[in-house]
Amino acid sequence: MAGELSKTLWRIVLPVLFGVGMGVWLVRRDIDIETLRSINLDWRGAIGIALALLFVIGRDFGLAWRFHTIAAGDLTWRRAVRTDIMCAFTSAITPSVVGGSALAIFYLNREGISLGRATTLTLTTLFLDELFFVIFCPLIALFVPMADLFAPGAMAGNGTDMFFGGVEVVFWLVYAGIVIWTAILFFAIIAKPQATQRVIGSLARRRFLKRFRAKLETVAGNMVATSKWVKGRSRKWWINVFGATVLSWFSRYFVVCALFFAFVPDVSQILVFARQFVVWVVLMVSPTPGGSGISEWLFTNYYGDLIGNLGVAAMLAIVWRILSYYIYLIAGCTLLPGYFGNKSNK
Repeated sequence: MAGELSKTLWRIVLPVLFGVGMGVWLVRRDIDIETLRSINLDWRGAIGIALALLFVIGRDFGLAWRFHTIAAGDLTWRRAVRTDIMCAFTSAITPSVVGGSALAIFYLNREGISLGRATTLTLTTLFLDELFFVIFCPLIALFVPMADLFAPGAMAGNGTDMFFGGVEVVFWLVYAGIVIWTAILFFAIIAKPQATQRVIGSLARRRFLKRFRAKLETVAGNMVATSKWVKGRSRKWWINVFGATVLSWFSRYFVVCALFFAFVPDVSQILVFARQFVVWVVLMVSPTPGGSGISEWLFTNYYGDLIGNLGVAAMLAIVWRILSYYIYLIAGCTLLPGYFGNKSNK
């Protein structure tokens, strides 16, 4: 237990150091007295901060609603909220390519859901998240000009063109990966689960995968079970769980819109919202825990052309990370002892 707790503490400390280090670097590089004076804390600022906090709640309500719905009454609202917070905490201390889904099975099982069913529910939520991006990213690209999403505008020059070009390339590469992964999940879970089970079973019999045979067969069995379960869901159920998914992601993006409303009101809210899709897709391949360091740097440079002042952009990046990252580190730390304190949970 002591070893596991020590390992978890290191996973908390490292991303905090990354994030704080980048925050200090941004403050030293971009923020000065004139920057602070340019930020007006008036009624608009107060309303914007209040809206940002409301959208943080909306994000968690959406995910808790989804957990509560897919568990079909076996997960109370309180347990659903706790599961959501712990998944967000996991996302904060693991590389973005891992995310909170990796331990969602454990958290659901901890809340009283059987291990097999927890796997089924986790695969379903994973599919819903990927489907959200597959559907909405093309819509954003359709209604928002590419020149607005990936052009440096007023801050062209000094390597900015190269930065935006790199962001565009990474965005479309990651999006292509999301589409492929979603297609695989759709095929494996909904369209042809038995065929997927046979393919995995065939692979498991290969000599170099023999040691993983039991685990691979378990995964295949879980996919078949998930398929049978999701095919039995009603249209209303799908509308509810996908609606909860959309609410959660939109609320996450509206946090930044609220910050711009508070401190940079002249910028197009539609463009601010659209660029959040780009930010979160790019951060999916961040190698640092919770995107620490990279998130602050990406936000400052990507939104800097809209703001026109890198100092103000850095300030907003720090506030954004507090609302979207550090609060979940703190909340997760308060719940963490309960997951290690009970011997039956080891």
